[in-house]
Amino acid sequence: MLKINRQTDYAVRVILALAQEPIGTRLSTKKIGKAMLIPKNLLPRIVAKLAQTEIITTFAGRGGGLQLARIPEKITLHDIVQAFEGPLLLSECMLDEDYCPFEDNCAVRGRWVRLQNVILEELASTTFSDLVKEANTKKSPISINTLIS
Repeated sequence: MLKINRQTDYAVRVILALAQEPIGTRLSTKKIGKAMLIPKNLLPRIVAKLAQTEIITTFAGRGGGLQLARIPEKITLHDIVQAFEGPLLLSECMLDEDYCPFEDNCAVRGRWVRLQNVILEELASTTFSDLVKEANTKKSPISINTLIS
């Protein structure tokens, strides 16, 4: 089964929580974890990876917390998937043209390439600004504002 891992899903939730706030807002990891239903034991690893990839900035101490390192319009689903999953690859035959024993006679490889390109394009064109707008119009339950008052 092709699916993103749990940490990637939780990382998307962290960024969505931050993107729903005014630019420059800091939120505590505790508040985000509680609102977005992220297990306490996974949150530090997720936050560390997001900070390492410069998607968020962390602040220690009183008044600290997390904030987006870029505006939501400049953060895409692809950024998060790439950070947590690495490069998307639908089939090993796409690693190298010489990998496939059927080489140019393979009828399937071209389909895998097209499917992968569609997925990558969708991930790259979906910004967190788009997701916030969608959450607001659908009254999505995935909102820090509705889950924690």
